[in-house]
Amino acid sequence: MNVADAAQDNSKQVADVENFITQQVDLLIISPNEAAPLTAAVAKAFDAGIPVIVLDRKVDGDKYTAFIGADNTEIGRQVGEYYATTLLPQGGKVLEIAGLPGSTPAAERAAGFREGIASNPAIEIVATQSGEWLREKGQSVADALLKAHPDANAIYSHNDPMAEGAYLAADAAGRAGDLIFTGIDALPIPSGGIKAVEQGRLKATYVYPTGGREAIDLAEKILVDCAEVPKTTTLETQQVTADNAAQVYMQLGGQA
Repeated sequence: MNVADAAQDNSKQVADVENFITQQVDLLIISPNEAAPLTAAVAKAFDAGIPVIVLDRKVDGDKYTAFIGADNTEIGRQVGEYYATTLLPQGGKVLEIAGLPGSTPAAERAAGFREGIASNPAIEIVATQSGEWLREKGQSVADALLKAHPDANAIYSHNDPMAEGAYLAADAAGRAGDLIFTGIDALPIPSGGIKAVEQGRLKATYVYPTGGREAIDLAEKILVDCAEVPKTTTLETQQVTADNAAQVYMQLGGQA
């Protein structure tokens, strides 16, 4: 198995795909950094007869063998509904720290959240800015947004690391206790979102399955069993709050 990490660099990821095509690999598993820049490279691999499993983030079009990932629009919708009914039932002002521009999860988590809060017109998204999925960037973005919007009530982050960064920014400003923080990912690791919920920094997070096990299973069906596989495999989410954080952590294989 050959592994390449583009470190969020579209050009590097395109070059990695081109290199794998040249090597005539038997199968390609890819999580595109951004959809548009990787679409042509993925299509080229597919057209070269290489089965392509697109994992987590999508490309444009349908020139791939299979996609595995959660429904990011549905996850965003569930978060929004939780705000509308439970976290801010009387309304409030929300700051949104978005994922990397051009990545499909960021667009879908934003759209879903807006659908979810639509039932409560008293909730307003007063600012949106990208934290590029990174904790440090999320912290600096949150610091700026909180200064610009001192009356904000909550911070909706597209992933847990940015939510944790936002918490740090709010804590440094003496406002951590005044704000609601939510994330998405819920990785069962000591530094992940489930523990952040359990320890009281986040009000909630939502499980985003990594899909690695499912990708390997699908690759085996393609290469070993020569079987037809579904074009899309949708992985399920789960809400994590203080009530079930410890239980979900253990269910997902988390270690103490």
